[in-house]
Amino acid sequence: MRRKYGIAGALISAMLALTACGGGSTGGNPLDTTSAAPSGSAAAAGGKAVVGSFDFPESVLLASIYAQALEAKGVQVEEKPNIGTREVVIDQVKTGGLTVVPEYNGNLLAFLDQKNTAATTDDVDAALKEKLPAELEVLDSSPAEDKDSLSITKETQTKQSLNTMEDLAKVSKNMTFGGPPEFKERWEARLKEVYGLEFKEWKSTGATTADALKDGSIQVGNVFTTDPKMTANNLVAVQDTKNIFPAQNVTPLLNKAGATDTIRTTLNDISAKLSTQSLLDMMRSISVNKDEPATVAKEWLTSNGLG
Repeated sequence: MRRKYGIAGALISAMLALTACGGGSTGGNPLDTTSAAPSGSAAAAGGKAVVGSFDFPESVLLASIYAQALEAKGVQVEEKPNIGTREVVIDQVKTGGLTVVPEYNGNLLAFLDQKNTAATTDDVDAALKEKLPAELEVLDSSPAEDKDSLSITKETQTKQSLNTMEDLAKVSKNMTFGGPPEFKERWEARLKEVYGLEFKEWKSTGATTADALKDGSIQVGNVFTTDPKMTANNLVAVQDTKNIFPAQNVTPLLNKAGATDTIRTTLNDISAKLSTQSLLDMMRSISVNKDEPATVAKEWLTSNGLG
């Protein structure tokens, strides 16, 4: 009898424990990250969101804008900045580890379909909706655009008359290229196929690419067009005459199952007001003035009635 009583007692205790985890003020099973929050809480009103970013400052800024705006709408937010490259981040959005990440529509399309030739914002967005895995969705693309570029110093441009990619292809074999480590894998074959571009050496320069161009350790670099160092370091983007780099509008990427109407509406409102100039201004505050991304994000949200 003692054994029977022990088993029954254990079962009753387990049932009580499960009941406690399933309701009351604790908000559901702590091991179930998708469980609903208790009625009346901020999370119940707006849902939950894990907001991530890639490992570069502009992505961190945009993620902070998303996170703060969602919190203002009653969404329970967890921020995960500086996660890593697209290969890592997209997988986390697919599996639900992240709810939303600020993306760039053209680069996302190239990641999903390297041979796709869509170039304009509308064409890229249309192609994206066909290529996205079932677990993902994109919201409205903003007018704000931050494109990849092959950049050189103005001195190099003037000395060698390098205005277009075709001009660059004539001399590229004598030049060293710098950029993020993943750029070579993604773009080397395409640059050679479309423009005949080949470089003497490829260097992984990451966030220091613009400075490496300035000090001459590389001659060509992959620099984003909204990087304040384009102006500060006297750099110029070589004209991409065949649109190898498609439209790169800031576009929210979501885990479809984790998104709510509040999340979708809030992020679309942000996209409607975000411009390339405002992105440039905010990045200048971070890069030149050394302001914190969260502070810059808050100021932009407040000035646009979204904070």
